[in-house]
Amino acid sequence: MLEVLHSLLFSTLDAAPALVFAALGAVLSERAGVVDVGVEGMMRAGAFCAAVAALAMPTPLAVVVGMGAGAGMAAIHGWLCIRWRSDQVVSGMALNLVALAGGTFLLESLFGPNGTPPITQLSRWDIPGLASVPVLGALSGHAAPTYLALLVPFVFQGLLTRTPLGLRLRAVGDKPHAVATLGLSVPALRWGAVVGGGLLAGLGGAVLSTAVLDRFEQHTPAGLGFMALAAMVFGRWTPVGAFLAALFFAFGNALRIGLASSAPHLMDLVPQGVLLALPYLMTLVLLGLQGQRSSAPAALGVPFEQESR
Repeated sequence: MLEVLHSLLFSTLDAAPALVFAALGAVLSERAGVVDVGVEGMMRAGAFCAAVAALAMPTPLAVVVGMGAGAGMAAIHGWLCIRWRSDQVVSGMALNLVALAGGTFLLESLFGPNGTPPITQLSRWDIPGLASVPVLGALSGHAAPTYLALLVPFVFQGLLTRTPLGLRLRAVGDKPHAVATLGLSVPALRWGAVVGGGLLAGLGGAVLSTAVLDRFEQHTPAGLGFMALAAMVFGRWTPVGAFLAALFFAFGNALRIGLASSAPHLMDLVPQGVLLALPYLMTLVLLGLQGQRSSAPAALGVPFEQESR
């Protein structure tokens, strides 16, 4: 039993960082009032660029390249939504489609349909004295992004709730005209939040190809961006809430892998597609249980117009 718990916890911690970073990126953008449906495309761009960069440079630097790719996609989203007041949902879905088609084209043109060549994964850290402890030993042996993902949400929560910058970001998503009366630039604050959210989403994608996998595959990130959005909603637009929801969804993915490997006889009773869909089914169930409760920012998705005050 302890071995099963150890395996589930280890797999959950391995799968969680990509979801956590993407969910935090969505929280940052939407707290500032800009809908972040394009997080899936930002993750895909980050995963692809990090994998390609890792073929020519050290993997940690490739992760930075992936973050830049996610920020670049977010900058396009910000330009359309903040500068030109485009529909934010349509802009985000367009980014997802462009990333899907563009990533597939570049992958097949450069490397073929099976994915990029294998890359050097991020180094895994062993915590001295912990590896031999039952269950808790699962905390050892992960790459740096895993430990970062366990810390950043709490730091992010403090920044949003305890600092002047966090107050301004939350205010610009709730009452942007009140922020403007203080002489602050609403577009600049939103731009910063959107690009920062893209950096985090790109980091989530880069983690997929450099820590979870050792390459970029055609289906990456396989809907994890939309799952990160669900984690943000279920976490009520708070960093810690999104973090806990992301952990739950990562556990669902770990449970799917564990059932497929430790109970192969289930494959004779349950179609493989049901196990593959398990994390997504858990997502739908949680969102259904949440019902009509919402803590979305009041000005979410509403373009800012200075003259409308």
